[in-house]
Amino acid sequence: MRLLVTILFLLLAGGLFAQEFFLFTGTYTSGGSKGIYVYSFNSGTGEFTPVSIAEGVSNPSFLSLSPSGKYLYAVNQNSGGALSEVSAFSFDRATGQLTFINKQPSGGEGPCYISTDATGKWIMVGHYTGGTLTAFQVEKNGGLKSQGQLIAHSGSGVNKQRQEKAHVHAAVFSPDQRLLLVPDLGIDKVMIYRFDPVFWKKPLTPAKKQSFVSTKPGSGPRHLTFHPTLPYAYLIEELQGTISVFQYSQDTFKLLQNISSHPPDYTGAKGSADIHVSPDGKFLYASNRGDAHNLAIFSVNNDNGKLAAKGFQSTMGTVPRNFTIDPTGNYLLVANQQSSNIVIFKRDKLTGQLTATGKEISVPNPVCLVMLKK
Repeated sequence: MRLLVTILFLLLAGGLFAQEFFLFTGTYTSGGSKGIYVYSFNSGTGEFTPVSIAEGVSNPSFLSLSPSGKYLYAVNQNSGGALSEVSAFSFDRATGQLTFINKQPSGGEGPCYISTDATGKWIMVGHYTGGTLTAFQVEKNGGLKSQGQLIAHSGSGVNKQRQEKAHVHAAVFSPDQRLLLVPDLGIDKVMIYRFDPVFWKKPLTPAKKQSFVSTKPGSGPRHLTFHPTLPYAYLIEELQGTISVFQYSQDTFKLLQNISSHPPDYTGAKGSADIHVSPDGKFLYASNRGDAHNLAIFSVNNDNGKLAAKGFQSTMGTVPRNFTIDPTGNYLLVANQQSSNIVIFKRDKLTGQLTATGKEISVPNPVCLVMLKK
């Protein structure tokens, strides 16, 4: 009897903690990639299997899923404004296949980021080269309507090589969906917009309480993420390799801390990229390119949101871009663009430390990783 109870417990535990996910991989097709790669990933074992490839889509560098998981959206990060587009796909969970629906001009040059609101009715696209932000409405079939609202940023920064003009690098909805935060690397600001999905002609307006947050001159704000349960936001700053911690309250952001994402004795080139908090909110990770090619590991103080450095882990590749933590928190997967590999690390949930599993996905020029529960 005890043996039977033990077996049942193990089976239930396996069902709770080991789940199957789809892993979508956005790439640069200019380097031999065929398009968007779909894999199956097991959060209990760290094993993966190829599922499908959506071919014929040009440079689908950054991806975003609809809340239902029925649709996937990708920027087409091509050179030249006329070639810059955004594409919509339907996704069949039963077969793991992506089916192209339609595409639209993205409304600017060099689209590098895409996000979906909680209703699944709006898509936001940020353009690095053009310094613009575009809002698209979604059709009932998941396809994209023609360009809606277009917002152009202006200004420059102290780094004359990288901040000669505005460079929108992300578009992130606040947890309550009231605001859209737009880090702009070129002007050292995070622009803050009020989001109202009802007004289809103009869903975005400058936030009334605080329309922007300024960062340290030359820092180059890139990506932003929120704590899963507490009122804190974390901004990775590409050019100076730093992280700014903000308290988020009543539509305003107050700077609490600015901390390096590199070791104190680091002297190499900097180029920070992505940032995520673990599902339990206890640890934060940041990817560094430049000469570092590593992941910075921080603990999160739940009393004040501040970070404390806990170590650095090589990404086992070069030019790490986007990375993701599986929803169970068991594994962290990092996309190394230049070395064309996705490396799978096991997470220690107590210490936050990462251990290479020896498992790697070989895929040309991976840029963005997105997971969906099967």
